[in-house]
Amino acid sequence: MGREGARTEVLSEDFAERRARARERLDAVDPHKRPGGIEADPKRQEWFEAVYALAEGDPAGVPWAHLEPRPMLEDWLQAHSLAGLRALDVGCGLGDNAEALARAGARVIAFDLVERAVQWARERFPRSKVDYQVADLFDAPQEWRGAFDLVHELYTLQALPETLLPGAARALASFVAPGGTLLVISRARDDGEDLGGPPWPLAKKDIEGLAVDGLRLVSLEDIPASGDLARHWRAEFRRDEAGA
Repeated sequence: MGREGARTEVLSEDFAERRARARERLDAVDPHKRPGGIEADPKRQEWFEAVYALAEGDPAGVPWAHLEPRPMLEDWLQAHSLAGLRALDVGCGLGDNAEALARAGARVIAFDLVERAVQWARERFPRSKVDYQVADLFDAPQEWRGAFDLVHELYTLQALPETLLPGAARALASFVAPGGTLLVISRARDDGEDLGGPPWPLAKKDIEGLAVDGLRLVSLEDIPASGDLARHWRAEFRRDEAGA
């Protein structure tokens, strides 16, 4: 499916109706919608796997699948050159954001916890230059440590319970090479605001808490809601050059 075809599919009423029905089914099987969910499925892996299994090949059944790169990433890419950079796409889903990074010139590894998600991304982009892999954010390959000039995280953190955020912060930081950047895009909430969810929009303190293990927060945009888009954070973190 070309990008224009994908956009038409995303905007269709039928797609929206299928997505709404899928969301109801998924909420019904999500342990985190009930007391004790963290203990039942601490990494939400069983639920993520259920999402792709229940979708049965319909992208409308995957709540974060939009069949095109997310606007907050596309806007950022327009102002940044990635030519020749090593990039890691975290929680790649069906692959649209990873492909956008590759089109911008990066050499991309994209990973997801769920094998079906990775298979689906490969099927959608059979001639892709992106290296799609199955991996766990909390137990990633050792060779990824300090290996990437850009680490891109969009919507993965907001899908995790708050207890996992410190570990996720350390994992993300570990991927960033000297002089490299971590780009985080998430739905936003005020400090003290009811979490609701899942998903759980991040508070400013959650974003600031990602500045660990040598990463510095260098830019934090609070992007207000507009049209169909909710309020978002877009944050950049940087690791200093070695010896700087």
